[in-house]
Amino acid sequence: MTEPRTFAEKVLGKWAGRPVKAGDVVTVEPHFCMSHDNAAPIARTFKKIGVSRVFDPNRIVFILDHAVPAPSDNHAQNHKEIREFVREQGIPHFFDVTSKGGVCHQKMCEEGYALPGLIMIGSDSHTCTYGAFGAFSTGIGRSEMAAAWATGKIWFRVPESMKITVTGSFPKGVSAKDLILKIIGDIGADGADYMSVEFHGEGILQMSLSERMTLCNMGIEMGAKNAVCPPDQKVLDHVRDIAKSDQWEAIWADQGATYAKELSYCLSELVPGVAKPHTVDNYAPVDQVKGAQIHQAFIGSCTNGRIEDLREAATILKGRQVAVRTIVIPASWRVYRQAMEEGLLETFLDAGCVISNPGCGPCMGNHQGILAPGETCISTANRNFKGRMGNKDSFIYLASPLTVAASAVAGEIADPREVL
Repeated sequence: MTEPRTFAEKVLGKWAGRPVKAGDVVTVEPHFCMSHDNAAPIARTFKKIGVSRVFDPNRIVFILDHAVPAPSDNHAQNHKEIREFVREQGIPHFFDVTSKGGVCHQKMCEEGYALPGLIMIGSDSHTCTYGAFGAFSTGIGRSEMAAAWATGKIWFRVPESMKITVTGSFPKGVSAKDLILKIIGDIGADGADYMSVEFHGEGILQMSLSERMTLCNMGIEMGAKNAVCPPDQKVLDHVRDIAKSDQWEAIWADQGATYAKELSYCLSELVPGVAKPHTVDNYAPVDQVKGAQIHQAFIGSCTNGRIEDLREAATILKGRQVAVRTIVIPASWRVYRQAMEEGLLETFLDAGCVISNPGCGPCMGNHQGILAPGETCISTANRNFKGRMGNKDSFIYLASPLTVAASAVAGEIADPREVL
């Protein structure tokens, strides 16, 4: 009888073709390789390798999102090179600057690429988002991605695993973003360094797929190699009719598996929280920072730009006016269209918000909401490092859509429970 194994040990072992344990080195074939605007420099590296064709064009996905439409001639050149590479290599999975695109991680999940039990790699650190659907999914470097395109192989050291058990239900005004900010604040930015973080418990099973995506998206902010939730019936119902591969399989950790660390959280004990400048692990309950002045609010990103996030923000903003400039960016055009049909965009416009096209925009300081020196933004995104929103002398607080919307109305950091 084999020893009980973690999720990472089971998935990597399956695709390596042998039983493995934490610390082993495996070579596997990625099922999907995702790149965004950085596909251009990766393509240049690929061409230096001396291989004329990518290993399998059907397994490569390009999604333009970091700077769309192109805000500079450099970005436009980048996009041009990507389009040329797509034509040259015959890559069918390409999301250009059209009304079919959006933020890469949102598109990978809503289009059926993120699937249980698959090996997914992306040239973006938040590729760990796809673990919400039970995939082993991780971000890699540009040179590593070029090599993967050429060889169709990638090696991993099988990570140790951390088990986070979640029980209870969210109180009013509290959401998945508050949970993940609290976890990162507790264990630190390197608390899960090169670990596979598994989310367990009834609290996770009660969460929507959107909420699970928020948790897994920020796994990298505690150093995790990957983060993953159980591939339960919600996942299976989502992927069944849209799956872009038939190789997926619902795989989960064995009972009794060995973990390097174990943590537990009760959702009913949580309060709204923020990550203070300038690190994601600089956590504080909202009442400790309430009243801090802000100049901008941002609702969007791959962390919190989904329809559920927009609905939450709209519950706060409906019938109210924002006191600071407030930028709303749906995570994809599909989300944008749904928000339009539900009347959410009208709510945002009536409140005084600016709605921008789907993309990353201000989250990483390219355009659509860069800060001036000395300005402070409260954001639903995933990073608040110095200069992250385009200026090294600005300040960023991270929070949930509810907290960001409440703060936008108040003109200062506010507790959403008081508004609700």
